[in-house]
Amino acid sequence: MKIERYEQNPLITPADVKPYHDGFEVIGAFNAGIAEYNGEVLMLLRVAERPVSPDPNIVLAPVYNVDHGGLDLIEIRKDDDRYDLSDPRVIVRKENAPAFEYLTSLSYLRIARSRDGHTFQVDEQPLVYPSQSLEIFGIEDPRITQIGDTYYIYFSAVSPVGIGESLVSTKDFRNITHHGMIFGPDNKDVLIFPEKIGGKYYALHRPTTKSCGRPEIWLAESDNLLYWGNHKHLLGLRPGNWDGGRIGGGAVPIKTERGWLELYHGATKDHRYCMGAVLLDLNDPSKVIARSDRPIMEPEADYERQGFFGEVVFSCGALVRGDTVAMYYGVSDTSMACAELSLQEILDSLQPV
Repeated sequence: MKIERYEQNPLITPADVKPYHDGFEVIGAFNAGIAEYNGEVLMLLRVAERPVSPDPNIVLAPVYNVDHGGLDLIEIRKDDDRYDLSDPRVIVRKENAPAFEYLTSLSYLRIARSRDGHTFQVDEQPLVYPSQSLEIFGIEDPRITQIGDTYYIYFSAVSPVGIGESLVSTKDFRNITHHGMIFGPDNKDVLIFPEKIGGKYYALHRPTTKSCGRPEIWLAESDNLLYWGNHKHLLGLRPGNWDGGRIGGGAVPIKTERGWLELYHGATKDHRYCMGAVLLDLNDPSKVIARSDRPIMEPEADYERQGFFGEVVFSCGALVRGDTVAMYYGVSDTSMACAELSLQEILDSLQPV
């Protein structure tokens, strides 16, 4: 399959983003939700900022404080044997392993704007910032679905009680209405379809549990976008394959003549992330028509293979113009990139199930 990576890749890197917090450094600008508004392509970036510790023997963990609306910095000594600091992203209390105690960075959502879809400028201020108790460890990995003149933005909300999916909406990307958590912990990778199907709204989601089950894709339906039910298991792992470790939704589903096309991410057990696709029935998205046997796209460029968490191509959002799919994707948990693919070639590559 022909893939044209943009010459400007990576389009946004941490170096392109000025820290919002004094004394912090930006370590990630990635996994953005994608939208078109007022003649611009918008990337709603997940910006991850880490406090710079003045003491090399201390790791700082930022936590949003609901009471005073600012950040508290928790100090953890590197020689404190109660904690496992081997993963630079998290602070794990050994007696509670594998659950983490704190994150070493705080994520929020910030817009990058472009007239041509290639060159972006990053806003100075966040669009969505942690604001309540279910978000005190940050908000991550937004997706954007436009329905009519309203843009629905949903994201992972992280706190000590788990990771759930929260919803806000906007008509102008300035004024935000908060709607609360729509999928409770633990759940990620939610994608809301861009129109009703048979009078219902539909969403993909990825629940996980600590008892049984695996990180796989489910389908839910709603009358109002706020309360979701009739959950159905949709797509499973394929052990030993490129999507044998975990899978989750990537881009908002694309309506085609053949069905709803979903560009999803799959990872191996050793955490190599690729992009594939699945085709769902237009009138009943619980029916899987076809699926990628092999990845449509995998980490090949240096910026996809090296970074904060390497070997990652993470599909985020797609803009379709005729046969061209401009697929914006996160790379190495660090930056944002884009590649163009043929819609027809993607559809033709899928194998019936």
